Amino acid sequence: MTVAHGSYAARAGLEAMKQGGNAVDAALTTALTQVALTAGAPISYFGIMSLVYFEAKTGRVHTMNAEWNTVTGETDPLSIPGAIDFSSSESLLGQGRPSGRTALVGGFMKGVDAAHSRFGNLPFASLFQPAVEVAETGMPVDEGLAWMYALRRDDLARLPETRETLLKPDGSAYRQGDVLRQPKLAQTLRLISEHGSDYMYKGPWGEKLISALQAEGGMMTLEDLAAYEVVWADALVADVGNGFSIATSPWPNAGGVALIEAQQLADVAGLVRGPHYTESSEALRKALEITQVLTLGHLSPEDAQALFPGLDLSPEARVTKAHAEKLWAVIKDGSPLSRWKRTSPMHSDDVVAADAEGNVVAITHSINCALWGKTAINIDGISIGDPASYQQALVAATPPGGRLSAPTETGVVLRDGKAELGFASMGAGLHQRTFQGLLNYLHFGMTVEESINTPDFFAPAVDPTTFETTAVFPAGKFDQAVLEGTGITWKEAEDEHALLGGEGYWVSVECSPETGLINAASHNRHNSDAVAF
Repeated sequence: MTVAHGSYAARAGLEAMKQGGNAVDAALTTALTQVALTAGAPISYFGIMSLVYFEAKTGRVHTMNAEWNTVTGETDPLSIPGAIDFSSSESLLGQGRPSGRTALVGGFMKGVDAAHSRFGNLPFASLFQPAVEVAETGMPVDEGLAWMYALRRDDLARLPETRETLLKPDGSAYRQGDVLRQPKLAQTLRLISEHGSDYMYKGPWGEKLISALQAEGGMMTLEDLAAYEVVWADALVADVGNGFSIATSPWPNAGGVALIEAQQLADVAGLVRGPHYTESSEALRKALEITQVLTLGHLSPEDAQALFPGLDLSPEARVTKAHAEKLWAVIKDGSPLSRWKRTSPMHSDDVVAADAEGNVVAITHSINCALWGKTAINIDGISIGDPASYQQALVAATPPGGRLSAPTETGVVLRDGKAELGFASMGAGLHQRTFQGLLNYLHFGMTVEESINTPDFFAPAVDPTTFETTAVFPAGKFDQAVLEGTGITWKEAEDEHALLGGEGYWVSVECSPETGLINAASHNRHNSDAVAF
């Protein structure tokens, strides 16, 4: 087991395997526990989930999309209030007035139910036991959660139920070392464990949610909840060289397309054969340009074609080597997607699990907004984010009631038909982190631990007024001569500012085909963990 956050949750998942559960049982137990540990701030039981599962007995890779659905009755999404940017902590927390229109239909709990029904071994209720214990008996507030409370306290005090659920009786925020108990959440989780996800999507909890959202001007209805279904699909699989292929979530998961496209570009650009990007300015500049291609997914089809006339930018084309060759020819001397200044949160969580039978499952789940969301709506202990407050254009491009495309990059690396690596990523710099982790493992011969511990660059900082881009690196990790040699402006982010500085996390589990050993590794920041037995 490995996780991006919540070492206690990783150990809960490990215990599920000790009790006879498989990798799916373990991953779902861990994900459920992670939400309780964070009080629903960065992740939510009404958030989203992307799952990739290698089934050893059949050799198939299954994917499950439990991402956002748009709201059927939302007819003018471009007018949904709100905005977000990374120029400051205040801007990251959201701008504009709170509104029920900023909520979307989340699939996390539907995903837990569906994945367990199809692949789980343990009783459904047992998956919830660690999360219920955390919520009912309480947990000490750690430094990270105390920081989240300090940033969002005023918004959490806005509505009576949220104030009662998440703040102290006197209205103050929880501080490091305080014990946080969530009795309403414990009761809600028990009811879901008894009645399944229908308790949320077709039952009393859903009725309370719709009432709260509509009181805040929201358009969501009970029909939106009842109509939600997860999407199962075969994996998107692409050969990435050295005998490896990557299996990931297919479209409308934009992240799967982007991660394969980036690996194909690394090959045609020669990045996989030259010096490592930590040792060469030229290689680092190539890596920075390649990861900026991610922004293609943020453009309308018309704008993308205007930048790259004649290039097939369909999801099917973007994962091919032929596309990478044509695209690199255009961007190698300066990409129209990058506005580097010349030299002169979103939040989520990850789980990867592997069991003795060779099954590997990777999950990314998220509230997909910054720390509970500015609306700070809480229904019986479950936080409701405001992901539409900064994705208005994407919502507008999606049919009403349709599945929103997602940036998650979760997958399995295959060799000779067997799963050799399961991986998941999160954070603002998840694309950059996934690209670097896979590059290190697939082409530079690193172990999972070495791949993760090698210095990594973050998502770039974008000036909200000029749109000029500055490269961002962890402080003290890169040779400054290499950074200067890129010819672009760069800055370093200290550890305490990395979360708001565009960092990404990547966790993975390796199953060695030669020795049969399973090695798990987590990132080297914050409260992560990798555990095994």
